[in-house]
Amino acid sequence: MNEWHTRPLRVVDPEIAEAILRETERQARGLELIASENFVSEAVLEAMGSVFTNKYAEGYPGKRYYGGCEFVDVVESLAIQRAKQLFGAEHVNVQPYSGSQANMAVYIAVLQPGDTILGMNLSHGGHLTHGHPLNFSGKYFRVIPYGVNRETEQLDYEELERLAHEHRPKMIVCGASAYPRVIDFERIAAIAREVGAVVMADIAHIAGFVATGLHPSPVPHCDFVTTTTHKTLRGPRAGLIMCKEKYAREIDRAVFPCVQGGPHVHIIAAKAVCFKEAMQPEFRAYQEQVIKNARVLAEELARAGYRIVSGGTDTHLVLVDVFSRGLTGKQAESALERAGITVNKNTIPFDTQPPMV
Repeated sequence: MNEWHTRPLRVVDPEIAEAILRETERQARGLELIASENFVSEAVLEAMGSVFTNKYAEGYPGKRYYGGCEFVDVVESLAIQRAKQLFGAEHVNVQPYSGSQANMAVYIAVLQPGDTILGMNLSHGGHLTHGHPLNFSGKYFRVIPYGVNRETEQLDYEELERLAHEHRPKMIVCGASAYPRVIDFERIAAIAREVGAVVMADIAHIAGFVATGLHPSPVPHCDFVTTTTHKTLRGPRAGLIMCKEKYAREIDRAVFPCVQGGPHVHIIAAKAVCFKEAMQPEFRAYQEQVIKNARVLAEELARAGYRIVSGGTDTHLVLVDVFSRGLTGKQAESALERAGITVNKNTIPFDTQPPMV
């Protein structure tokens, strides 16, 4: 092995090594409260940094376009088996690079350009990939947004049902990126059946709670379930698709060769590790504590005079209306950062301010 192959990062690239060191220190000394971030274990980090990063492996276990994939097949098969066990899914694809690409693959599997979808309004807590005009989902499909009730700031299921019957969508997308309450996936799936639509549930933020039974699972009710593997799952930054067995072929073909090329095997290895960690008793205890902490934080902020969007939280998310106290989200984010607390500004329902303010 040549010398260049074994030199440490601090020798090869001291600038990058310094940036990594500084970021490690920043994460260690501060309080990280961004809901879409989490801390992975040393085991997950080790898998991500393994020699599997060297391996190309287009295809699926037992059906690869490259040789030398026998151990790749072991890793991907373990990840699939563990994800199925963790969530109770009929079929799983562990190859998506991200949650956005997982969602894209589902759309491609069952929709045609111009088809109608119902998705949660981004400003009410939805995600860009649920139909925002600047996203591929809003560019290629006819999107009917639904949202929350103005009074309760909780999902307006009556409005969703009315819109579904009025527009007869091909798909209803549920799940959110900034909604702190329990989502009634069973009710949404029932509405979809009434109008002949399929349902995709995006559980990127709540996957850890779903996996541990602390949030009702969409898996028995929805045709497709997507998630990221970071956030509450504490895994690598990547995506996952679960679906009913009847859609397995379409989903796998949509992921590869349609949306992606070769899978990131080192990341799939890390996913397998995180799924195993999520099946341990201490993982449920951790998830329970996360919810308790979020509820106490919301209660104390309310006691201090801050308005909590929707009146509280059922998850890890706490949405605080700082504008009612004369602050913008950007100002609050900057002030907290100076105090060593990292949060993110976010729109809230019926917000009149630009998203970057």
